[in-house]
Parts: sequence; C-alpha cells; structure tokens
Amino acid sequence: MKLNKVAIGAVIVSAGYLMACPPLLAQTTDLAATSDQARLVGAAAQRDFAQFVQFNVQARGGTLPSEFPLEVSDVQDLKDAKISYGFPVYSIPPQDILAGRGDLRSMAKATGEWRFVITLHDAPIGMATLSQTNGRWGITSYGGAVLSKDVDATMAVHGNATRSNVRFIRVYQAMSDFLEVTSASDARTRFAPLHSARQALLLQQRSEKTGTAPANNGLLEQGDFIDALRLSVKSNMDAFR
Repeated sequence: MKLNKVAIGAVIVSAGYLMACPPLLAQTTDLAATSDQARLVGAAAQRDFAQFVQFNVQARGGTLPSEFPLEVSDVQDLKDAKISYGFPVYSIPPQDILAGRGDLRSMAKATGEWRFVITLHDAPIGMATLSQTNGRWGITSYGGAVLSKDVDATMAVHGNATRSNVRFIRVYQAMSDFLEVTSASDARTRFAPLHSARQALLLQQRSEKTGTAPANNGLLEQGDFIDALRLSVKSNMDAFR
C-alpha cells in the first residue's frame, strides 16, 4: 500500500463531488451487493486497515496531526479501532435526474465503490473507501468522520438487522447523500437525507418555511425533494462548464 493512499482524508468539497464521480455500473449487471463480493471487499478492508494501523503506530508517536483522516486523539487509539460494516455506494446519472426518466430507486446504479464504517469502542470515527483495480480490492482513502456518525445513526433507526433494506446513494452533482430505505411493512421506498443533502438542498429551511415536518420517522418521499435535487444538479453542472 502506498503511503499517499493511506494518509489521504476524505473531506468532500464541491469540486470533489463534481469531478470525482466514478463510472456507474449498469443495474442489470450489478454485482456490488452480492454476498461473495461483500466477503471479498470486507477481507480487503480488514487487511488494508491492519496495515494502516501498523504503519501509523510504528511511524508516529503520541498526538496525531490535525489533518489525520480518522477522529482519534492519540495514535495508540488505532490499536482498538476496527472495521465495522460496509455497503456499496450507488449514484444516479445526472442526465436521468434532469430528464425525470423514472423513480430514483430504479435509476440508482452501483458505482463500484464500497464504504466501510470504522469504529473505536463501537463509536464511528471515520470511513474507508474501497475500489477494485486490476481485479484487486483495496482501500483508496480514509476520512468522513462526520459522515460515518450520520450514516451509523441513520442506519440504527431505519436499517433492519442485516441492513439489507437500505442503500447508500450519493448524487455527486448535487453534493448530496441519502439512505434509500425500503419499508418491510408496505414495501415502499423512502429516503433519509444525510447531512450533506440537508445542507445542499436546504431541506431544513424548506421545512421551517412551510411549517411541516417529515412523516414516517423523518423519511421523505421522492416528491418531497426531487425538485430541489434537480435544481441543485443543474446549477452545479452549469457552474462547472
């Protein structure tokens, strides 16, 4: 593993969302959520994280630099940190959002990336991003301490025991993350906007302005935010042309 990979943070800025969008895999050949791949990616995450911990414990002492990608105060904390659960990352082609070619659930496609929550004493401290190069899975970056806490808290509320009813969707061109949640009671799909989506789409301000609060334990219907999502995609793409 190269040092420049294990030392990278995952602080997401607008340019990062817009310029670093990975290619989407066709839904009909989507292998990202298969159990076999989950095992392969999980093993790679465990392997690379062990190397990351070993390198930092040996190369650093005491307090870590402020730009360290995981939320720990001392390098020794890494000895107790561990890779927790992971999930494939999905996204939606911006042209499909702008054209309104279907519902978000059917338009979402696997990006080929996985994210794994990293915990310290069961508390999220960041995430690891994995991708496949020349047939080999490996961690490409660490970071996302805020996102890890947001995802973990939302998963705890809306996910089932195996988290098989949720998908993580990142709309790069809108700088917005969601958890897509399928209800066991009515099989309907709703969305939990994560911090980035709440900020980028001004969802809290819109709710306060209209005097309404999301029903269904904070979940939104697609119609509650699709116009704001479409506007954000368009304006951000126009800005980068």
